[in-house]
Amino acid sequence: MVARDWRCRLGQLDLVCEEAGVLVAVEVKARRGDRFGLPQEAVDRRKQAKLRALLDAFRLASGRGDQPCRIDVVAVRMDRELRLLSCEHIRDAVGG
Repeated sequence: MVARDWRCRLGQLDLVCEEAGVLVAVEVKARRGDRFGLPQEAVDRRKQAKLRALLDAFRLASGRGDQPCRIDVVAVRMDRELRLLSCEHIRDAVGG
């Protein structure tokens, strides 16, 4: 892991990791029940644009401006008692 809960004036990145030389911003979304849809559905166009801007800011701040990167989403579903129902890792969930 490169960073956790990284913050700047634009907002916050949940996790920043590195895999095979690629910088990976990971957005973690959790939902209890399905009343509001699947967790990954919360990463709408506006959130995607914000994540891209945050990752660019992180790359500049950390001197990794030329490093290849991607944005993944981890979607966690729990029941009402907060027992894990599913955890899905969606690679390259946000296109450039």
